[in-house]
Order: sequence, then C-alpha cells, then structure tokens
Amino acid sequence: MKPPIKPRRRRGAGRPLKVMMLGLRGLPRVQGGVERHVEELALRLARSGCSVEILARGPYVERKEPHRWRGLVVTPLPSPRTRSLEAVVHTFVGVVHAARRGPDILHIHAVGPSLLVPFARALGLRVVVTHHGFDYERAKWGRLARVALKLGEWVGMRFADRRIAVSRVIARTMNTRYDVLVAAVPNGVTPQPQPSSVTALRQFGLTRRRYIITVSRLVPEKRHLDLIEAFAHGAPDGWHLAIVGAADHEDTYSRMVLAAADATPGVIATGFQSGLALRELMAHAGLFVLPSSHEGLPIALLEALAEGLPVIASDIPANREIGLPDDCYFPVGDIPALTAAIAQSCASFRTDAQREATRALVGRDYDWDVIAEEVRAVYETISLDQSSEMIPGTLTPLPHPLP
Repeated sequence: MKPPIKPRRRRGAGRPLKVMMLGLRGLPRVQGGVERHVEELALRLARSGCSVEILARGPYVERKEPHRWRGLVVTPLPSPRTRSLEAVVHTFVGVVHAARRGPDILHIHAVGPSLLVPFARALGLRVVVTHHGFDYERAKWGRLARVALKLGEWVGMRFADRRIAVSRVIARTMNTRYDVLVAAVPNGVTPQPQPSSVTALRQFGLTRRRYIITVSRLVPEKRHLDLIEAFAHGAPDGWHLAIVGAADHEDTYSRMVLAAADATPGVIATGFQSGLALRELMAHAGLFVLPSSHEGLPIALLEALAEGLPVIASDIPANREIGLPDDCYFPVGDIPALTAAIAQSCASFRTDAQREATRALVGRDYDWDVIAEEVRAVYETISLDQSSEMIPGTLTPLPHPLP
C-alpha cells in the first residue's frame, strides 16, 4: 500500500531548508543549459546548508537508483524518452514524489514542466519557477507543442509562489505580459585556472589557438549549418571548426549537421564532451561562435568569455544582454556577415592581457556564488508557516526585483 501524501510541515528552527529541483534531464555530465544551471546552483545551495534533491529523468543518468553526488541527492524517476512526452510525464511523477516527501521548496525549471505548477500547488507544495527561455520559439516544436509550452509559461507565471528569470529580457517580458513580479537572476560562470593539458586537442587533431569552437546540443535554433557554411568561406588556411555537442533525439536536423561537418574540410564534430576534455577544447580555442536564433542567457557564451576567448554571437536579445562590443555581433541568419566576422576575428591577435581582462569581467558580473545567494533569498521570502493559497498576482516584493 502506498503511503499517503504528506501535508506540508512547518520548518523547525535550525532545520536545513529542503529543496527539490525538477524540470531538468539529470546530472552530472548531461548536456544542456538547464542541466548546467541546476548543477552549479544546487551544489552551492548544498554548500550553504540546504538539503537539495534533484529529480532526474531515468534514461539520462547512469545510476538508476537514488544516490548521492557531491552532497546532492539524485533521484531518478521514470520518463519516456520521447521528445513530446518525456517532460510532462516526468514532471507529473516528480510532483507526486515531491508531495509525498514534503520539501520546503519545489523548484521547477523551464516553461514546459511549469505546466504542472497548479497541480503541485493543489497538493500543498510551495513552488518556485525559473524561466530559462521562450521554448515555444524553438524550431523543433510543432503547433500543439508550442501551445502547450505557452500554456506552461502562463500557468507557471500566474500560479507559482515565486518566479525567477535567467535574463532581464525574460523578466521584463513576463512582468509586462502577466503583470507579475519576477526576479532577474542570471546564469553564471566559475572562472578556473586554464588547463595546460591538450589531450582532447590531440584526439581531434586540433592546434592550440587555431580553431573555432561552438558548444551546444544539435538542435535547429543553434544554426550549426550557418556556421559550417560561414567557416568554409571565411576561415583562414590551417584553421579548424570544432562542433561540440550531440542530439538528445537523433532527427533530420542532427543528421544534416553531421553530414555537413563530414563533407566540409576542416570541420570536426566531437560529439558531447564534458569535464576536462571540454575545458581543454574551450580554453585553447582561437574563437567561440554562437550563431543561434534562440537563447535564454547562454551559459556556453559566458563560459567562453570566462576562458578569455574572442567571441562572435548572433544579435538576438539574449546575447545582446551580455553587453559585448558591437563588432562581436552579427544579424542572425546573415551568413555573409558571419563569414566576414570570422575572417576578421581569426586574423586578429588577442593578447594574454586582453584575455585576462575578459575573464575578470565576466567572473565579476556572473558569479555563481552570488547567484546562488540571490536564489536562496528568493526562497526565504516564502513564509513556510502560512497557508498556501492559489491566488495569483498577490505576492510580496522580491529581494532582487527587476532593475
């Protein structure tokens, strides 16, 4: 017989804040911006004294039983590995699991999983939602999926106890669209000493500072085909292009990218990389390019800046928010402009002092330690001793409101 759903309990004096996170595929070593965000955030919340449990999707994690990883509890739950169903099914199972365990905070990430916020609230859970980006704008989704994602955004913004957005652009849009308070708390980086090892470079036949890199999943909004075409026409002799990442679900687009990479001299598709191999590939590159048409606040771009790399990015609002010089941006989809930008950047010399200045700047403005403190401050604004009423739009001001 299954145990009954536990009512939300009062948090006793001195008891750690108990947080569950839901909406990601899993961790560690699972590709994706939401996954990286949750990993960095959860580790710091745990170090600050919170009890943090990650509700992962079973097919994406190596260990299928609940286990501990670096101070976090990782609980794999059932999830069909189909693009249209996995998020909503896993979120439903995760909400039921959370209701039985009774965390102080259920933190749901992304607008798709936010579709279940009213269900979580009805079960007595305190819910914080983080909006990572306008997922319904992604090219991979059909009409029905886009409607479901927009509905997820609406119910998440209207019925969550607290709301966070990873960029000021998203926070302003949500405030205007739904007339709700949203805390703008960005993604971050953790600058580290650059690795001296070049094992990954040797593996893929790359030469230090003589290759362009892009890091992302193989999905249409990342526009890898634009980059491959621009590289073929704009990169100087002796340079390579490393496409780092893989598809969660192999499809026509991912096969087209791999075929184009194979057919274009100098292009290397490395597949998904993590850990030291990824750090080596990022740290020793000569240029980072992000030609995407959709982002929330791109962690890969921030991490490239944290390595001191010169960067080129599409001029979408999420990339513009980072505040790079104008010559770092090009009109999204404009392949001749991207070709010219690549040629100019590859021909320029970037000193070690310039790289260090970039590293220091991004490390100051996008510090994960500060970000974790801001997220915890949002948690603490929720009174865990009061009843949870599903009345949207009546929340008290947040400690880090939209500037």
